[in-house]
Amino acid sequence: FAPTNQAFAAFAGGTVDKLLKPENKEALKQVLTYHVVAGRLKSSDVKPGAVKTVQGATAMVTVEGGKPKIAGAGIVKTDIAASNGVIHVIDKVMLPPGLKL
Repeated sequence: FAPTNQAFAAFAGGTVDKLLKPENKEALKQVLTYHVVAGRLKSSDVKPGAVKTVQGATAMVTVEGGKPKIAGAGIVKTDIAASNGVIHVIDKVMLPPGLKL
């Protein structure tokens, strides 16, 4: 799941800069891997419920008003083929539960 540039721009002020500092490398890794689900999941494979991320936590997939969401982020574009998987574009940066920044 890949956030849009607008999603990063709307991310809490200074959070991206904070995550990019060397001392926050582990937190950055946690955020990045929370956006990844193992396998080649197409939109038709993703159903409402818990999805295990590479980070280890689960992210909840829901449908609100007929529109799919994951961990509160709207899924705005789906099924973009890439050499290493399938990309689904989201409108928000997701944070793993319990991550302290």
